[in-house]
Order: sequence, then structure tokens, then C-alpha cells
Amino acid sequence: MEVFNNINKMQEWSLQTRKQGNSIGLVPTMGYLHDGHLSLVEEAKKKCDKVVVSIFVNPLQFGQGEDFEEYPRDLSRDSSLLEAAGVDAIFAPSAREMYPTGFSSSVEVSGEITEKMCGASRPGHFKGVTTVCTKLFHACLPDMAFFGQKDAQQLLIIKKMVRELNFPLKIVPVPIVREEDGLALSSRNVYLEGVQRQEALVLIKALKQAEEQIRGGERDITRLIGAIKATIATSPQAKIDYVEILNGDNLSGLERIEGRVLIALAVKFGKTRLIDNLLVEV
Repeated sequence: MEVFNNINKMQEWSLQTRKQGNSIGLVPTMGYLHDGHLSLVEEAKKKCDKVVVSIFVNPLQFGQGEDFEEYPRDLSRDSSLLEAAGVDAIFAPSAREMYPTGFSSSVEVSGEITEKMCGASRPGHFKGVTTVCTKLFHACLPDMAFFGQKDAQQLLIIKKMVRELNFPLKIVPVPIVREEDGLALSSRNVYLEGVQRQEALVLIKALKQAEEQIRGGERDITRLIGAIKATIATSPQAKIDYVEILNGDNLSGLERIEGRVLIALAVKFGKTRLIDNLLVEV
């Protein structure tokens, strides 16, 4: 397994790999890997000849007062996991390599899709995401890039950017991986203290109850959101950021439940902000 810290070296490897007739799958991550990340690697290995995993905690997507400095990092641990998983290359640049002195360019997807959910509560976040993904795509030159469904808004924004700016690659969504008790895997789960880990299970409980209501014929979005919030409120430590039910293909608003819908939420337990979602086809 190769490890690259330099953009030019990464590009050289990718160009040579493609020249040899191999397809490249990219799994972009911020490191501190868990089984959710490894499921992306597994999917990439199925679909591509060579797999690159990028590890970069991107400062551009963290706002003031967020957890950039505290975000868990362990490149040695991550490298061992990826080598065991059969990854071909790691791209782990420094912030200075990605954003040298004087760097002032950006790529931004504007409009409704970036203005709600995490976009509303984390201003500038998705501009940082689309900028770093553009740089990662140019550095690693993948044929396919693999993103988890847990970050549903991010996934749809990246798909829109790639489609509209004619990037020559395919974005592949991969289902959420959960703990046995239903909690969605996240690098931030390590922040949960004491009873917070158990209380966080209220998220999947609320999502599943909403799905059951929809399967049972409920179509009123206001009632569904009210029921989700009521369930989350049974957790003393939960503080709701948002609960949304939107079009599952483009995040546009809905007057009632129909077609493919995304039930999405963000909730804080102490200082730990968790997101989760469920796609329901009606």
C-alpha cells in the first residue's frame, strides 16, 4: 500500500494506474475510520480495480466554535485498518499542501439544496465540502467516488456539483452502517459521554416510528415532524438542531408525503452533534 502526502505524487500514481488500464475508486474521509468507512472501501473494491482512501480533516468545512481541533485523528491506526482491507493507496495531505499560502479559490453549489438542514445551521460548511472534494477529485483522478448515505445532504450536493460541472466520474452512494442497537456509525460517537450513548438511540427510534406511521398511511408532514420531535424530547440530554422531511432526490420541500422522501435530523447530546436519516419510498 502506497501513502502519499503530496498532490503531484498522488496524481502521478493515478495517471500511471489509469494508463495501465485500471479503474480507480476514491473513498474520501476525515479519518478516525470505523466500519462505515470500511463498507465504502468494500464497495469500492467490488466496483474498481484500485482503491484510494483520502484522509484529510478539512478546515474549510468547520465553522467557528466547531470541533476542528478536537476532531479525532489517528493516521497510524487508520493506515493499519486500510492495509488490512486491501486498499492500494492512501492520500493524506497536510492542510498546507491542500491550501498553500495565498489560496483563495473555492467551488460552491448554491440554492435551496445547500440552504437548509446542515446548510442552515452550519454556514459555509458545504462550500468547504465542495471545494475540498473538487481538490480530492483532481488529486486522485477517480472513476468513481464513494459516499455514505448518512451524510445525505452532502451526497446530493456532491452529485449535483459533479453533474453540473461535468466531472468525469460517478458518485456512488453506500447505505448507512449501524451498531447492533441501531446507532449510526460516526467518528464523533467517541465524544458521547456516560448516558449520552444510550440516549442517542432515540434518533433511530424516532426515524423508525415515522417510517411506520408512513407505512400505516400517514401523509401529513407536520404531524410526522411533531411526532419525531416528541420522541426525541423523551431524551433529557437531546437538543434538536433540525428535523426535516424532504424530497429524497433533491431536498425540495413537500406538501405531503409522496414518492421518495428523506426523513433527516440533527440532534446534539451535550457537545456532540449527530445526524441521521431514513429514506422511505411511498
